[in-house]
Amino acid sequence: MSTLIRPPPIDPSVSAIENVLELTQLSDIDPDLFTNTQPLWHPPGARGVYGGAIIAQCLSAAQRTVPDNFSVHSMHCYFVLAGDSEIPVIYHVEHVREGRSFATRTVQARQRGKVIFTTTLSFVRTDSGGDRKIEHAAAMPDIPGPVDEEEDLRLPQGLEGPFQSQRIDILNNDSPKAHTKKTRQWLKARGTISPKGGHQAHLSALAYMSDSYFIGTVARVHKLWQSSRQSDGKPGVDEDVVKRLLVEDEERLRKMPGMDDHVVRALKEGKSLTAAKEERPEIGMMVSLDHTIYFHNPRNFRADEWMFTEMESPWAGDGRGLVLQRIFSKDGTLIASCVQEGVVRLKQARESKL
Repeated sequence: MSTLIRPPPIDPSVSAIENVLELTQLSDIDPDLFTNTQPLWHPPGARGVYGGAIIAQCLSAAQRTVPDNFSVHSMHCYFVLAGDSEIPVIYHVEHVREGRSFATRTVQARQRGKVIFTTTLSFVRTDSGGDRKIEHAAAMPDIPGPVDEEEDLRLPQGLEGPFQSQRIDILNNDSPKAHTKKTRQWLKARGTISPKGGHQAHLSALAYMSDSYFIGTVARVHKLWQSSRQSDGKPGVDEDVVKRLLVEDEERLRKMPGMDDHVVRALKEGKSLTAAKEERPEIGMMVSLDHTIYFHNPRNFRADEWMFTEMESPWAGDGRGLVLQRIFSKDGTLIASCVQEGVVRLKQARESKL
């Protein structure tokens, strides 16, 4: 059973992402215990449930235990074990500190008694900085805006998924130095987040989306192949779709995961995807280890309006990679900075038998 309590019908009065992230408070057991109301998504080929859902539900649970005039400004997370989409998640909120200006919470996500995820969050009282304050913020780069009429280029959860995104070409994509490249995209929650969700719903939605292809940035800047097969053994890329796009829409083909000039050129030469893949390194394992979010303007943005994200990887080595991410509102306001480290291991060549 994927939920502890039978899920209620989907609420049409709220956005898809609010339904996905809905929590049930287990007040009869402990007011600081929560569980997922709806089943959690397990991405095809992934080791466990989508990490952004666990991050966001931990944040949602913690937000329900602080006064309304306190807003989250940072959360530091660790992925401990892969989450099982067939088992309910229990979230336990611990009240670490109740201060005049700051409050601290720790949330553990558990399945079958084992911790699968842990995070510590810090909340700050609104306007606690005083009337006089120092202020500065990084500026959003000058990039093409999103196109509302454009069909989504990536639909990780299908047409009814909770958010949509549009990729922009990788900056410095032809550079031989991976650390100089920046992957960029526009994203937003689908539909309209309901007023009853308050600013907390927008923060949870932002946390959910912040994990979208985060550690995957390392693979993109190194132009690595990701696993060509899903967990059910089916091909991860439909060769018929690739062939059609090669003729009809080459630009869209280039924006698909794992596609670049090298691959498109190989396909034009009549090579199969498998043959092209064998000419370059392939990801053997890629999982997130930790995830940090700093929220800069927690009450001054909407997650159901377009937001711009830019990611870069300053370092990779020893089977791990580090990625930095900035998230801006459409008007150029920096609303969050994120950091993630993950395991990034290449598929090793088979050793020849002696």
